[in-house]
Amino acid sequence: MAGHSKWANIRFRKMGQDAKRGKLFTKFIREITISARTGGGDISTNPRLRTAIDKALSANMTRDTIDRAIKRGTGEQEGQHLEEIRYEGYGPGGIAVMVDCLSDNRNRTVSEVRHAFTKYGGNLGTDGSVSYLFRRLGFLTFPKTVKEADIFDTAIDAGAEDVTVEKDGSITVQTSFETFYPIQHTLEVKGLKAERAEIEMIPDNWVPIDTDHAQKFMKMVDVLEDLDDVQAVHTNADIPDEVLAEL
Repeated sequence: MAGHSKWANIRFRKMGQDAKRGKLFTKFIREITISARTGGGDISTNPRLRTAIDKALSANMTRDTIDRAIKRGTGEQEGQHLEEIRYEGYGPGGIAVMVDCLSDNRNRTVSEVRHAFTKYGGNLGTDGSVSYLFRRLGFLTFPKTVKEADIFDTAIDAGAEDVTVEKDGSITVQTSFETFYPIQHTLEVKGLKAERAEIEMIPDNWVPIDTDHAQKFMKMVDVLEDLDDVQAVHTNADIPDEVLAEL
């Protein structure tokens, strides 16, 4: 199935932000810690932890740092108490936004998140105010050196929802949340290891946003993602390509 997916826009934006964020290791460490706490320290039985470790390794985090984060999560080593929090609201132009956080101080986190929303013309809503607009989906991205034919049949037979060839020649496999890890494992058994594996909240419908609102919105997202406690920002904004190109 050839074409261009919204996930490509999200992926390229996230890759650019990952390269710029100096606090990226802090976010990886927190995700590894909470993953180990909720699912145990064994990657063979904790796929969330495995994904977190893969991301950290791809960013050149050392094994020692990863191991310490796992031990803090499993209680073998003392560390800060983190809780998972999700904030929901609307950004400039009425765009739906969800912000996933890991925090050791709920009051500090909500204050920082609310400030970012307010500064750029958004507002926080109540729990459930926008989450019903999204689905939790998995995405596996393969480099253009991999042939689509090598991925397509295996992925679809394993239950993938779609296989897309992006503009740059890379290949994206879309899955449901429930089938993400089994499909990832099936492809790896065939020697097909994704260069990027993500679980994302994807909207049922993308909402177009004009350039003026888009620029404010992206500034808000950048401020949010610079916060230590913020792990991910999800949105239904359909941002013009010319705005994305300037990021």
